[in-house]
This record gives sequence, C-alpha cells and structure tokens, in this order.
Amino acid sequence: MKMQSAGKWRLTPRRLFLLDGLGACVTAVVLTAMLILFQKAVGMPQFALKVLSFCAVVFAVYSLSCFFFLKKNWQTFLKIIAVANFLYCCLTTFFVIFYFEGLTVLGLCYFLFEITIILSLVFLEIKSTNKPIEK
Repeated sequence: MKMQSAGKWRLTPRRLFLLDGLGACVTAVVLTAMLILFQKAVGMPQFALKVLSFCAVVFAVYSLSCFFFLKKNWQTFLKIIAVANFLYCCLTTFFVIFYFEGLTVLGLCYFLFEITIILSLVFLEIKSTNKPIEK
C-alpha cells in the first residue's frame, strides 16, 4: 500500500464534486450580482442571466449532495454532472452568440472565462470517470 505524502493533494471524484458544487455556488452568486447590480455593465439580458443562474443553483445542489451523501458508484453521477456542465457551456455559448451585439467587453470576457473554467472541469470529470473509483 502506497502512503500519500502529507503535502500532496489528489483530485479524487469526491473532491471533484466539492469543487464543482462550490464553483456552481460562485457562478450563481456572480450571475445574481450581475443580474441585480451590473446587468448594464455586462450587457447580457436579465432572462439569460436568470436561466444561467438557475442552472448554477441546480448544479450546486446536485454536486454538493453527491459530495456529502454519495458513498460509492461515483462514476455515473460524475458523468451526469460532466454532461450537464458541458450543456451549460453550450447554452452560455448560445447566449453569447445570440446577444453578442449587446455584450460589453467585460461581459464577453466573463463568459469566455467561465466557459474555459467549466470546460476544464468537464475534462477532469470525464478523465476521472475512466479511472478506478477512489474514496
């Protein structure tokens, strides 16, 4: 049995759920703040911000529930959130393209940054589902 050094942190499926859930919470808060305070500075219509914020809340509940309550069989649940995150990126990309003329540079930068971060997470989640399940 290998001993893990105290300073090394591994990204296990359980930790991916935590990372995903916390990231979704941050996204929901940021999108809600944009919706309430900075909508004009971002340029994305309120409808799109509400839809994206709602999705982020649902994803946060799902991922954090998996983190706290799921004891085994992580792979299926991780695949589900990976697909959901990918579809969220597709929806965000659609909104960026559809509302492109109204977006500000700040709005465009935010959404492109968010898509990049989430797609990186999707990559890690999919990669993790191909490995043996860890606790």
